[in-house]
Amino acid sequence: MESLINLMLATKELIRIYKSSSLNPKNLEYSKMANLNVAITGLQAADSPAPGVPVARSILHEGKWDGKIIGLGYDSFDTGIYDEGIWDEAYLIPYPSEGEFNVLARIREIHKITRIDVLIPTLDAELNCFMKIREELEELGIKVLLPSNKSLKMRSKPYLANFCEKYDIPFPKTKVVFDYAGLNQAISEFGYPIVVKGVFYDAHLAYSEYEAQGYFNKISAEWGFPIVVQEFIKGEEYDVCCLNDYDKNIIGKVPMRKLKITPKGKAWAGITIADKELAELADKILERMEWNGPCEIELLKADKNGKYYMIEVNPRFPAWIYLSAGAGTNLPHTAVRIISGEKVEPMPTCKPGVIFMRHATDIIAPLEHLEALTTFGSLDFNKNEKNKE
Repeated sequence: MESLINLMLATKELIRIYKSSSLNPKNLEYSKMANLNVAITGLQAADSPAPGVPVARSILHEGKWDGKIIGLGYDSFDTGIYDEGIWDEAYLIPYPSEGEFNVLARIREIHKITRIDVLIPTLDAELNCFMKIREELEELGIKVLLPSNKSLKMRSKPYLANFCEKYDIPFPKTKVVFDYAGLNQAISEFGYPIVVKGVFYDAHLAYSEYEAQGYFNKISAEWGFPIVVQEFIKGEEYDVCCLNDYDKNIIGKVPMRKLKITPKGKAWAGITIADKELAELADKILERMEWNGPCEIELLKADKNGKYYMIEVNPRFPAWIYLSAGAGTNLPHTAVRIISGEKVEPMPTCKPGVIFMRHATDIIAPLEHLEALTTFGSLDFNKNEKNKE
């Protein structure tokens, strides 16, 4: 009997060793992925935070990461750059408005300094740029997970109303305008209040012609034309963050109800929910758009009839994406798995009732960090740690 017990214990220990060893294909797959160097854009973390920092936090959330997490910022005052607990290295890159060739040239320079395996863009305004250089990035060995040009155009604000009408998806009455005449026509049709939006960012609720024209001028000066004008629908705001693989399969979804919203319309607190109707609507939108990669679907549940109305589709992870890690459906980490070539099965439903709350915090950094970024456009946190020693 004692020999049998010893044999069972020895077998159990061998199984444990195998499961944790590199001989286990699952561990080998994870080990390969955990050695990847991942570059992430969108590092501004001000009152309207970009998604870069929470995307990086989500990737690190699952445990040890042996590869580098590399921040790509646009300005030396992008506050998220200075979070030493996240980035191994950080670099400044040109704004997309400076042209995709300049952006590509800078990424080539960075790639020579430190290998980039995966690049995750997190800002709407840079998607077109990275899509134009997708093939060149692939040739360098830098992998991305981006939508097609057709899908990206379909979800763009000027074309989204047509998409919704074609596929019978509830959507607020919308007009795309270029001048005051178009704006005034929309006002006469929709009445007040009215929503005035930019083609990339910015949305304001106007209660008068004076306010509407003021927002029209402000948005067009910053983001150009066209301007999108929508009827106002009163109701609760919801988001669904989704992730599709290269074959347009829906891998994971995280639905969230906004609990607190900033004056700019950004979620400052939210809670994961389980809602079959919302999930099915998100599936329908993704399937009709033939989507690849991450996206955020913004919706309203109207007070007047309890119906969900799609407001917009953002072609990247949202700033609240760290909630997905906390709710057990870690979409950024899964995106890296997909990009690395792993065959990923659809994920289980996220845990409902998990809350996120955003708060502001001060990051303390030495002047040398700011000087390095401003002078050289780069910052190596590991090198700085060694210098301290």
